[in-house]
Amino acid sequence: MFSSDTYAARRAALADNMSGLVVVLGNAHAPMNYVDNVYAFRQDGSFLYYVGLDEPGLALGLDADSGEATLYGHEPTMDDVIWEGPLASMGERAAHAGIAATAPPEALADAIRAAQRAGREVHVLPPYRGEHSLRLGRLLGLAPEAVEPSAALIDAVIAQRLVKTGEEVAEIEKAVEVAVHMHETAMRMAQPGRTEHEIAAAMQAVASGAGGFTSFPLIVTKRGETLHNHASNAVLEAGDLLLHDGGGAAPSRYVSDLTRVSPVGGTFSDRQRQVLNTVLAAQEASLAMCAPGVAFREVHDEACRVLASGLADMGLMRGDPAEAVAAGAHALFMPHGLGHAMGLDVHDMEALGEDRVGYGDAATRSTQFGTSNLRFGRPLAAGHVMTVEPGCYFIGALVDKWRAEGTHADFLNFDEIQRWVGLGGVRIEDDIVITDDGHRVLGPELAKTPEAIEAVVQGR
Repeated sequence: MFSSDTYAARRAALADNMSGLVVVLGNAHAPMNYVDNVYAFRQDGSFLYYVGLDEPGLALGLDADSGEATLYGHEPTMDDVIWEGPLASMGERAAHAGIAATAPPEALADAIRAAQRAGREVHVLPPYRGEHSLRLGRLLGLAPEAVEPSAALIDAVIAQRLVKTGEEVAEIEKAVEVAVHMHETAMRMAQPGRTEHEIAAAMQAVASGAGGFTSFPLIVTKRGETLHNHASNAVLEAGDLLLHDGGGAAPSRYVSDLTRVSPVGGTFSDRQRQVLNTVLAAQEASLAMCAPGVAFREVHDEACRVLASGLADMGLMRGDPAEAVAAGAHALFMPHGLGHAMGLDVHDMEALGEDRVGYGDAATRSTQFGTSNLRFGRPLAAGHVMTVEPGCYFIGALVDKWRAEGTHADFLNFDEIQRWVGLGGVRIEDDIVITDDGHRVLGPELAKTPEAIEAVVQGR
């Protein structure tokens, strides 16, 4: 948690761009199978940003016209103390956030009704949990499906949260350091006889041991061509290619997101090495472009052109790489976008609307297969924290479909491509911050060349 002045300044900046009453709900505990048996608590990102309290059952009311904030929540009961130990009072919690006024949760409904009677606008964010939809409906006197999130509030929150301060970047770097240890653990464990579940559990233990959690459910698989393939009981065999994608969290709840591939047994095959070097070239070319004013859509396209060029050298594609990318032929191998914004959420503020966060009024999302999955296309600005994660995948079902349909046959050598199906997938992902004159890769270095990765896997 930052100083109370930080949260007060954030709320003041938000109030300067709004009028009326702003309501931001914190998360509650989510029961697993009954009310007192709960999943690990995860606070709402916007509530954390404006209040900083990583505790359930709280809400923020911000009078944007006066700038006055109220923290809503229950005072600890004796039962709370018995089961959870000594707890701070509402006044003490509010003081940590720089908030003077507190009130019980039921008082929030009174504040909203008073604002409505006075003809003032009440601003809420899009709910992504069922209980929030129900609660907002009750608070606003509407059916849950009739609640309309405030476009003005969404845009104001995005404008603030998208540009990270130095202290935020420092917290993200702590999370990146955790992720580096997670992935080095996976590399060392990429040995025949291990299961994907074992490796995922060890990565999870690194994140938990650092006092945080994984930033999303870990992707640990030797079937890396399935983009979101989570760990299973699959046993690793010599020659497999293990893809591990995951991040950790700092105690402040800022997160990270890295991806690497490891050769099971310690040595990449010639084909695995070729694909890894091609993806690495695409990442290096795209990183070189990352600077203020450069549209991330252009960075994505450059990564795809370099990928297509490398695949042509390998005999998998043909023709002019720029024309192939313009046509969308490259998406057979990379059907996802180059990266996304990151901060308190791994896909930063995704609950506020991916198009609003990643495009806004400054860019238009493509409808082309593959490029349509680019989460962020707007121009980069100093303070943006981004992932840069090109990949190359051999998806048998997609190859079969395109071959049968003759899709992009002028650019694709299907006979040769078919011989590569079964290799799996390769992705290289790093986290960067855009600086005034370029970018900086965050955190300690994590092996990503074939030689460096082999050295870690082999314990050298």
